[in-house]
Amino acid sequence: MDGSKVREITGGVNQSGVRDHNERLILSMLQRHGPMPGSDVARQSGLSPQTVSIILRKLEKDGILRRGDPVRGKVGKPSIPMELNPDGVFSVGLKIGRRSADLVLMDFCGEVRNQLHTTYDYALPDAVFGFLEAGLEEIKSGLTAAQKTRLCGIGIGTPFELWKWHDLEGIAAERFRSWKDVDFSKTVAAFSKLPVFVVNDATAACHAEHLYGRGKEFRDYAYFFIGSFIGGGVALNGTVFEGNQGNAGALGSMRTTGPLGESQQLIDTASLHLLEARLVEAGVDPSILWNKPQDWTGIERYVEPWIGETAQELAKASLSICSVIDFEAVLIDGAMPKEIRDELVARVERYIVNQDKRGLIAPEIEAGSVGENSRAVGAASNPIFRQFLLNTNAGLSAG
Repeated sequence: MDGSKVREITGGVNQSGVRDHNERLILSMLQRHGPMPGSDVARQSGLSPQTVSIILRKLEKDGILRRGDPVRGKVGKPSIPMELNPDGVFSVGLKIGRRSADLVLMDFCGEVRNQLHTTYDYALPDAVFGFLEAGLEEIKSGLTAAQKTRLCGIGIGTPFELWKWHDLEGIAAERFRSWKDVDFSKTVAAFSKLPVFVVNDATAACHAEHLYGRGKEFRDYAYFFIGSFIGGGVALNGTVFEGNQGNAGALGSMRTTGPLGESQQLIDTASLHLLEARLVEAGVDPSILWNKPQDWTGIERYVEPWIGETAQELAKASLSICSVIDFEAVLIDGAMPKEIRDELVARVERYIVNQDKRGLIAPEIEAGSVGENSRAVGAASNPIFRQFLLNTNAGLSAG
C-alpha cells in the first residue's frame, strides 16, 4: 500500500461543549490508523494533550478503548498505545437480498463473530423479519450477560425501493409491494429494544469497504458492488456520503445503451441476474452463484462472456462518474469468487485505456477487499458509525 495515499483525520476542538465530537474524532482516528499513544493522537488531531488524556481515560473506563502493548523507543520509558477494544461494542447487521438474507454479529474492530444465512424464492416481509427475530435470539444466546449490554443496535441493509424489485404476479405481488408501507424500526420494536439503522444495501457495502477494506487508502472514490443487481456508493472527504435522502451513489441507475440503441440502466447491463438468466436458459442450476462457500467451477463458458460485457459497461460508467467528481479511484467488489472479481477489475482497467477520456483524468481501478459479505458487514457497521465515529460529510448531507 502506498502510504502517501492514507488520508489524515483531523479537526478537533477543545471546548468542553463539543466533547462528543472529540470522542468520535479520536475513535475515528484509531479506527482508521490503528493503535497510537496519546501524544500522537494529540498531534494529529490538534487537540491539547490534556483534552486527549481526559477523553482516552474516559473511553478506557467505559471499556470502549484498551491499552495496547508498550512500544519501546531509543530513549525514555515505553509509550502505551491506545486501541479499540473489540469487546467494547457489538452490532448486528441484516442484509436483505433478492435470493437470500444474512445476519451477522460484528465487534468494534469489524470482526464477524457469528453469522446466519437463509435463502428464499422472494424476500417477503414475513420471511425476512421472522429470520431476523429468530436469528437475533440465536446470536444473543451465544453472548455473555456483559456482552449483551454492549450491543449498540441493528443495521439493516436493503435495496432502494425494495417493493419494486420483483417479478411476481397476483397475491404474491401484493404481498411483496407491502414493503412500501413497512416501518422497519416499528416492526423490529415488536421483538427487540435495540435501535434500528436502515441503509441502502450497496451503500452499506461501501461503508464496509471504507471502514475495514481498501477505502482507508483513498479520500474520494466511487464504489461498485455487483450482486443480483449492481449498486454503488461514494466516499468524499474520508467518509461515505449518503446524500439528503440516503440514496447518493445510486450508480446502478446510471444510463447506458442497449444492443439496439435503447435506453437502459447499468443494472440492466452489469448485474449478476444477467449471468443467472444465461444459466437458466442453458438448463444449468443457477443456485451455484449463491451457494456458500462460493465455487463457480464448471460454468466458465457462461462466466467469461459475462465478465467481458460487464467490464465494458463498468469502464464507461467509471469515466462518466469522474466527469462529475474528480475521483482518485474506483473500487469494484461483488458477490462473486475473488478470482472472478480480480479478472473483472483487470478487464475494466484494459477497457479504460481505449475509452474517450477528453477532459478527464482516468481514475485508478482497484478491487475491493471485503468481498461477498460486504453488505452484511456494512449493515452491521452502520449503528457503530452513527453512534461512535465521525461523519465528516454530516453538513453536506443535511436536508
